[in-house]
Amino acid sequence: MDALPELPPNAFEKSDAAADDLFYAAPRFVTHIDGPAIAAVTALYRELFPPGGVILDLMSSWISHLPRDAAYGEVIGHGMNAAELSANSQLSRFFVQNLNENPALPLGPDSVDAAAICVSVQYLQSPISVLRELARVLKADCPVAITFSNRCFPTKAVAIWQALEDEAHAKLVGLYLERAGFAAVETRTLAPPGKGFDPLWAVIGRARK
Repeated sequence: MDALPELPPNAFEKSDAAADDLFYAAPRFVTHIDGPAIAAVTALYRELFPPGGVILDLMSSWISHLPRDAAYGEVIGHGMNAAELSANSQLSRFFVQNLNENPALPLGPDSVDAAAICVSVQYLQSPISVLRELARVLKADCPVAITFSNRCFPTKAVAIWQALEDEAHAKLVGLYLERAGFAAVETRTLAPPGKGFDPLWAVIGRARK
């Protein structure tokens, strides 16, 4: 990848090279992190995402972790399975798209007030392209919150993610955001490892215009 020349040539390969559409064809009505980690994600969203704003939940599923009592203007969901997204009561509307084949988001420039990617960044094979699209659709100085744990579908997580340890994932995501043109990149440990619950980290960037 041109924007990440320091990474190995196979950094974004997956052990399962079959089309992602096949892997996500059957809905999975499960949560991918435990209750305390979900609560930490929700608290982060409450802090960062403006009431009344347009929120983009990228790589979403049958549940978003947005605060239930927050009054957003619109919540736009994206994912790989229409049945999961249809079951998500927090979404105002949604679209299904394979970002590894087409990273272009069907949204206008400067149309979104905040964006979320929850426990899914490890599956992106062209993360810079996707994040540049996020920078395009986000309004100036508006946040994207990327959260992740140590869980994943190992056959679909990219090689570089599999090769790194937990804290190094945060550095990798920060690098993605910086190369995509985001400013004020910040890393937080929301739930430290070794406490008997799922660990959770967040990397936050703000759109630079």
